[in-house]
Amino acid sequence: MTSKSPRFPVGLNKLQPKAAVARPTSELLRPQRPLQEAARDAARRSAPSGLGLDSPAVRERMVARLRADGLRCDPVLQAFASVPRHRFVDSALATQAYEDTSLPIGLGQTISKPSVVARMLGLLFEGERAAAGGHLGRVLEIGTGCGYQTALLALISRHVLSIERLKPLHDKARENLGGWRPPGDVRLIYGDGRLGHAPLAPYDSIVAAAGGEDIPAAWLDQLAEGGRLVAPMHDPAAGGQVLVVVDRRPEGLRRQVHDAVHFVPLKSGTA
Repeated sequence: MTSKSPRFPVGLNKLQPKAAVARPTSELLRPQRPLQEAARDAARRSAPSGLGLDSPAVRERMVARLRADGLRCDPVLQAFASVPRHRFVDSALATQAYEDTSLPIGLGQTISKPSVVARMLGLLFEGERAAAGGHLGRVLEIGTGCGYQTALLALISRHVLSIERLKPLHDKARENLGGWRPPGDVRLIYGDGRLGHAPLAPYDSIVAAAGGEDIPAAWLDQLAEGGRLVAPMHDPAAGGQVLVVVDRRPEGLRRQVHDAVHFVPLKSGTA
């Protein structure tokens, strides 16, 4: 007689316990580990702390180069340390913003090299009125461009009036300066920079970001007594552009020639 197959359910007393799988005693359960690993991955993808373009240390390195090149004007150096140059250039060029190089800003125009801008502002500060007052007073800027130099001027003067002949750049500068919120009194005008701006003349300081064959008569007429003008101008003897400094003295205008430079051409009208 054959034995019968076991019937189910089987009693608990019939079950044979399986051998327990040993877990290495060195491994601990860490339910928080995925969060920690994600945090480490995020840290590896992030820029090192303090080295981003918004870091003051980045601008300080640029200032150190300007000081090493001979700039000794503390107000100008402080302005360069304060204004975020990368916010005034195209985002694709932002990583080059603190190099000593000019960068395109569209429409055939450029933002000048920091060393050239610093040289021009430093020369303005050597003028009679600026030296006496510790600031540039009322400033006329010819060629707003992207607004970077305008922002610097806002920190070292009492009032800045800046003229731009190219409407898209005028609008872009307004946007850039609006986002940065310059602390000084700044007024942007869309117009022909060769004509200056007679309604608010005279100006203690005049600076131009474009060069022609000579200094327009309107600029000289709008320069205050004791005031100083700095602009690029073509010099046949030098075979190119040079920085020209003009001081208005009681006895008349005094002109000096300084460094060789390269700026976009000064043009009439608006576009």
